[in-house]
Parts: sequence; C-alpha cells; structure tokens
Amino acid sequence: MRQARDLAERCGVTHRCQFGVVDLDDGLPAGEQANTIVCHRFRAPHRYPAIVERLAPGGLLAIAVLSEVDGGPSPYRASPGELSVAFADLDLIAEGEGDGVAWLMARRAADR
Repeated sequence: MRQARDLAERCGVTHRCQFGVVDLDDGLPAGEQANTIVCHRFRAPHRYPAIVERLAPGGLLAIAVLSEVDGGPSPYRASPGELSVAFADLDLIAEGEGDGVAWLMARRAADR
C-alpha cells in the first residue's frame, strides 16, 4: 500500500485517493462505493456479488485468482471461466486464464 500512496503523491492526486487493505474472509467493510477495486489472489465466489455492488458506476475492477487452468483442481482455484461468468454484468476490458492463474479487468457501466 505504501507504493500506491507514494505513486499518488508523485502524481499529485493524494487528495483524490483513499487506500485500504481488508480481509475479505470477514466480508467487505462498510463504506461507500469504490472507483477501483483490486483483488489479488483471494478467491471467494460468494463475495463476487458484493464486490460488484461496491464498485461505483464507471469503476474499475482488477481481480486475479488461482485457477484450475494449467494448475489442477483445488477448492482454492477458480474453475475455467469462473471470473467471466461471475462478472458478466461488467464491461470486460481484458481477461486471461493459464499457468494456474485467472485474471479479469472490467468496468461497471456508468449508468448503473
């Protein structure tokens, strides 16, 4: 998080940024909708709808999880196509699966 804060300061946008690290095992914390959500290597399909709801209109989601694609089956790995199905209501920017990782970048439509 320090790197994100340093970058915001160098770019002169600190006043527009708020950073937080949370344990999603406990659910999403109370708060306003976010313009950007980054979820890295945490797979909790039951939290996917809450992540979409927390994303502000026009907001960006970047998510990466372990995947069964080239990684083998495991309860901690996403099944093939899981992210694209879970976040189908968002506007897809890019996605990929392979080498045991699935990732997706998508934007919530501005009018939702």
